[in-house]
Amino acid sequence: MPKVLIATEKPFAAAAAAKIKAELEAVNYEYTFLESYTDPADLLAAVADVDAMIVRSDKVTEAVLDAAKNLKIVARAGAGFDNVDLKAASARNVVVMNTPGQNANAVAELTIGMMIYLARAKFGGKSGTELAGKKLVLFGFGYIARLVGRMAKGIGMELYAYDPYIANEVMTKEGVKPLSKVADIFKTGDYVSLHMPANDETSRSINWDVLSLVGDDFTLVNTARKELINEDDMLKAFAEKKGFRYVSDVAPDNLDAINADYADRIYCTPRKMGAQTLEANVNAGGAAARQIIGFIEKGDKTFKVN
Repeated sequence: MPKVLIATEKPFAAAAAAKIKAELEAVNYEYTFLESYTDPADLLAAVADVDAMIVRSDKVTEAVLDAAKNLKIVARAGAGFDNVDLKAASARNVVVMNTPGQNANAVAELTIGMMIYLARAKFGGKSGTELAGKKLVLFGFGYIARLVGRMAKGIGMELYAYDPYIANEVMTKEGVKPLSKVADIFKTGDYVSLHMPANDETSRSINWDVLSLVGDDFTLVNTARKELINEDDMLKAFAEKKGFRYVSDVAPDNLDAINADYADRIYCTPRKMGAQTLEANVNAGGAAARQIIGFIEKGDKTFKVN
């Protein structure tokens, strides 16, 4: 009987945990929940005899993989998978999957909500601005970006996108104007929303080279990864661009330095909140459980990322 570990420093909502249990119990899989742990040693002990893992943002390191002698699959309940050491997993013949699209609506709604919040001067009594008629550029055009675009279109924003891996026809079908150069993203947008993974190519790529191109009234929106941002260069943008704003669900490491002089132009949630809805929890957790079952029972690798 396969054994599954659900390891979550940040636990699933009760309804999501119940969904995972129901999926696994339907096929008579054993399962254990390791929730709200703070000592990495607890995770190393818990993985010792499991065949599969479900994680959220938990770090699946080489040490974890070494401790999991029977591990065959890691299912990341979410779209991003930079918390899993893919190279180490592949070297040990461990399949890694994500659950793309399951939290897309939650992240998209938060993206629009934070844009409105900052545009309206954080609802502090001062006059703000509207999103209608403004130019929004989607940097990346995956599940989340497309939903952000549809919501923004309903508000009346003018939509553009850049993604070298997506055909222009896909963008135009969504009513989005394709851009062909990274520089054009920052020259065009009143708002630029980031929707790409953090990897060797993209990490710290939002730097002064591109931020120097933005207009006098510009908002950078990041519900992706903080590693995309060159934080020193962003601080320079706050200093030199009097209308530069930043909104994110993942605070930069230099947030205190930014808040010291530019608190009215930045908003970050206290912790990463993009996928923190009941619906997203249930969708992602259930999908992760089903993917494990599909892989073990049928060898299905549809969402394999390594």
